[in-house]
Amino acid sequence: MRNWYRHGRPLRMAISTCCLAAFLFFGFDQGVFSGILQNEDWLNRFNHPNDTETGILVSCYCLGALGGCIVNFFIGDWLGRRRMMWVAMGLVLVGASLQTSAYTVPHLIIGRVITGFGTGIDSSTVPMYQSELCRKEYRGRLVSTEVLFIGIGISFAYWLDFGMSYAGGAIAWRLPIAVQLIFAITVIILLFGLPESPRWLFKRGREEEGIEVLCAVFDLPRDDPYIVSEVRAIKHAVAVESGVRSHRALFKSDKLKTRRRIALAYFGLFMNQMVGINLVVYYSPTLLVQSIGMVPRTAQIVAGFIQLMFIIGCLVPAFALDRMGRRKTMFYGVIGLGICMMMASILLSVGKKNTSSAAVAFFFLYMLIFGGTINVVPWVYGPEILPLEARSRGTAISVSSHWLWNFFVVMITPVCLNRLEWKTYLIFMALAFAFAPIIYFFYPETSNISLEDIDKIFMKDGDDYSSDRSSTIADTESAEMRMRDVQSNEKTEQRQVEQV
Repeated sequence: MRNWYRHGRPLRMAISTCCLAAFLFFGFDQGVFSGILQNEDWLNRFNHPNDTETGILVSCYCLGALGGCIVNFFIGDWLGRRRMMWVAMGLVLVGASLQTSAYTVPHLIIGRVITGFGTGIDSSTVPMYQSELCRKEYRGRLVSTEVLFIGIGISFAYWLDFGMSYAGGAIAWRLPIAVQLIFAITVIILLFGLPESPRWLFKRGREEEGIEVLCAVFDLPRDDPYIVSEVRAIKHAVAVESGVRSHRALFKSDKLKTRRRIALAYFGLFMNQMVGINLVVYYSPTLLVQSIGMVPRTAQIVAGFIQLMFIIGCLVPAFALDRMGRRKTMFYGVIGLGICMMMASILLSVGKKNTSSAAVAFFFLYMLIFGGTINVVPWVYGPEILPLEARSRGTAISVSSHWLWNFFVVMITPVCLNRLEWKTYLIFMALAFAFAPIIYFFYPETSNISLEDIDKIFMKDGDDYSSDRSSTIADTESAEMRMRDVQSNEKTEQRQVEQV
């Protein structure tokens, strides 16, 4: 393996830095367009789009990201985690360049769709890559920190848009869009010195490489008890989970409960979107102008501070999610978000300036609660809850939920705000409250459990993981036979990959 960053802590820091840079781009790309929608030069350039056209311009990016998840579903397991991240950043370079140079609406839409493809691949690969290269007791904090960087990216984009609005002319919106290129180039450079996921290597029959990566990442000899335990657990997982290799098997109710686990991961990111977050992220300035009656410049400033609450909220799980627990954090989060939406709708329904201004306080509180709860946990929960054989494809399915419902919310929000006004918030209030019993009854706790041991939560008593471990040697031998079959075709497949 490559050794740019030495072994142990420097290598782990490099892995985390690369993942954080990828998610910083993810957040920046989500936030950069919201501040541009009020830019006078942008409006003149694209003929002052109405609410429906604005919804299309913003949401086409989400459709591209959904397409990226579909691509990852079919080729992610073939190319591996590192190569998929390279593909993602390559698409971002093309898409961001097209957006920066756009002079017509079709030109801009094509650029946003291509950038979306890259973001879809990026967002469905990076959390999985980080989860597979860290200890179980740090997994929640590390992936939560990635989500924190989404918030930092969104806020950075907001304030950059605001600062550039004083520049005037085309540079006020072209330069913020072009900044995406910096993040993509940074990730591409960092990836050159990083290892592939050891779990993916074991799946492909490249056992020696996988062990070498584990030893390098944790700076331990191959006979260390931790490395021996990890290798045994991964081999066992490959043997036990061999039944979910086909695409159809992902949706069968097998002893690993693969179908249920994919459904939980998918629904987690469905909840993440359907509590109404993108009503606030994408349309804060528009919302404050239309619902509160602020002037556009004041609305941009207030919206920027609302986004900062997102970061403050994310700080708590970034340091303490493994102690807070996944299930409890989501449960209390959706209740808090429902209360915020309810209070905002009540205050806005009065129609007076004072009460409408008071509603802004609940947007601040909403972003604080969202950042610390339902924003973070589904991104952590999805990759860790899925079996190894289904992890790449299952994560692609779950993240597709984020982008599909992101598209839905972004598309309908301008129309809802114009037609329904304060009643729009009641829709998301009802959904947030409805999610609470679903989380309570259907979502198991996964904090501080290794990726391989999560299987036993879902297996029947008769098929308990602990009893399966007594037959690990036989299962492992069977897995190794399959690995040798895979390895015999590895050289041919490697040549195909290099040609791609």
